[in-house]
Amino acid sequence: MTETIAGVTIPDTDLVRATTELVRAATDDLLFHHSRRVFLFGALQGRRRGLDPDLELLYAGAMFHDLGLTERYASSQLRFEVDGANAARRFLVEHGVSEEAARRVWLGIALHTTPGVPEFLEPEIALVTAGVETDVLGIGHRDLDPGLVAEVTAAHPRPEFKKRILAAFNQGVAHRPHSTFGTVNADVLAHFDPSFVREDFVDTILGNDWPE
Repeated sequence: MTETIAGVTIPDTDLVRATTELVRAATDDLLFHHSRRVFLFGALQGRRRGLDPDLELLYAGAMFHDLGLTERYASSQLRFEVDGANAARRFLVEHGVSEEAARRVWLGIALHTTPGVPEFLEPEIALVTAGVETDVLGIGHRDLDPGLVAEVTAAHPRPEFKKRILAAFNQGVAHRPHSTFGTVNADVLAHFDPSFVREDFVDTILGNDWPE
């Protein structure tokens, strides 16, 4: 059955249904509702920017974007974003999506915590980040119609979201601190673990094996 929230129609396709089923089973309410809001806010930001994404691919990117934080998908030492991106690409290809389209979803997920880059790429990539920035950082929140924002949060509530999402980030990366080098995730570990020592970019350059 077709579902429309805040004027955004969620595609009623086998791929979208399979995506929802997988993510619903792998995540708790926090990440599931967050991921759905990312899709909806991403689509709304796309309208504001005059972008026309493939909504199936945007949905997949939004729904898989934090899967690398979950117990099932967080066992590697890779960046959590890459774990989610890899899972999404496998899933999409298995469901008949082209390699090129799966690559766009992969990039949208892999880059969603890398500000200043996704906005210049394809809409399906740019709008995953836009949705994340709206829901997590509040960037662009005031640019959206308050009534539409209220519809999104009524359908997918965000109780104590700020503290809970930070805790989820910490849980998903605490076992792989080296993966946070040069990323916003280092801020999370520094917040939760006073003993965490950031790898320093300048020290890495000055202390590497190249002779001067």
